[in-house]
Amino acid sequence: MTKRIQVNALCICLLLLVVTITGAPALAQGSAKKDDTNIFTDIGRWLDRSLTSVGDQFKGAGKDIDQGFDKLNRDAAVAAKSTANAAVDAADAVAKIPKTRVMTGRQACPVADNGAPDCAMAANKLCQAKGMKSGTSLDVTSARECPLRKISELNKPRECKNVTFVSRAMCQ
Repeated sequence: MTKRIQVNALCICLLLLVVTITGAPALAQGSAKKDDTNIFTDIGRWLDRSLTSVGDQFKGAGKDIDQGFDKLNRDAAVAAKSTANAAVDAADAVAKIPKTRVMTGRQACPVADNGAPDCAMAANKLCQAKGMKSGTSLDVTSARECPLRKISELNKPRECKNVTFVSRAMCQ
């Protein structure tokens, strides 16, 4: 055990020697350096560096948030412009509504080259006859027309034909 005490005493002496050697230059330079080696000063410096680092991180996050708001504002401006354009288009469409009228009449649809009735042309003619520019057919009627027979012609075959006509059109 005595040998162990001697080893421990030797270690303590060496430790004191090392502390003395490393502390000697600090004492030689004056008391200002002695304050710099204070453990509380070191902890204060560490805290300052940590707070500065955290502050820089918050500044970086603030810049990211600002950039996000800028993008959001740009997107909102684009959406507002497109909404305004849609509103203008809707207003134009509503302004045209008073100029639109539904007209009734009877305008025969001419037969097109393919044999089908051309009711678009008949709707335009019906609307033009009522003082409008053009029209679209709303109601088309097809019927079979046969000429009236005289009493003397009861035994003759009838000459009937299919006719199609526009009875209502939306005119502008």
